[in-house]
Amino acid sequence: MRERIRKWPRSVRLAARAVRRVHGLVAMRIGRIRSVKPLSRNWGYDRGKPIDRHYIEGFLGRHSSDVRGYVLEVQEDDYSRRFGGNRIIGQDILNVDDSNPRATIIGDLADPTTLPEDRFDCIILTQTLHLVFDMGAAIQNVHRALRPGGVLLLTVPGITPLDRYEFLDSWYWSLTAPALKRLLSGPFEPSAVRLESHGNLCAATAFLHAAAVEEVGQHRLNSVDPSYPVTIAARATKGAEAELI
Repeated sequence: MRERIRKWPRSVRLAARAVRRVHGLVAMRIGRIRSVKPLSRNWGYDRGKPIDRHYIEGFLGRHSSDVRGYVLEVQEDDYSRRFGGNRIIGQDILNVDDSNPRATIIGDLADPTTLPEDRFDCIILTQTLHLVFDMGAAIQNVHRALRPGGVLLLTVPGITPLDRYEFLDSWYWSLTAPALKRLLSGPFEPSAVRLESHGNLCAATAFLHAAAVEEVGQHRLNSVDPSYPVTIAARATKGAEAELI
């Protein structure tokens, strides 16, 4: 769905977004508690910025200095380029199969042969771990692929709609902060892991309805209630520089 929308002429995309936002603003103001249909089946991409992306991009922005050297990202390099810029000296893109012509590494994140050892200064792993059934093996492999002092910037879904399209059959998990902490504290030293929980009742409700950030307002999204996590984020450092976090 997201790819189809991107192919529309820009003027059509902007007009469609404007109409949807007016409808969304009204709908979110009068309440949608009893609605059985979301505003969007695409997390809100067709309306503006999805709420989880507000949290993901804020997290990456706060840790943008970690995006440097040799960097790995999944499916694309949008966040690497946006937050790393000229600090990046080498870039790899991981894809689970050969359907992505831009991918430089093909394979399953849970397969220990997929990633090279001690290669990356930073790995950006946003909204990916929940698509790997053996999450523990994936974290072990990511840790192995980082150089000493390398940083993993990771986000996972908490309260979320599920994908109906590309990842219909591979969306295995949603996580809590304690679950992610325990997963990371196997290969990574617990003292080298910092977790963030993002979301609140308003944010979680709006995200389930697939309202966009522009329809809710950032001021309603930025308060944190750990009982309603939309996005869990973690920064984990390998080895030598763990004590510097």
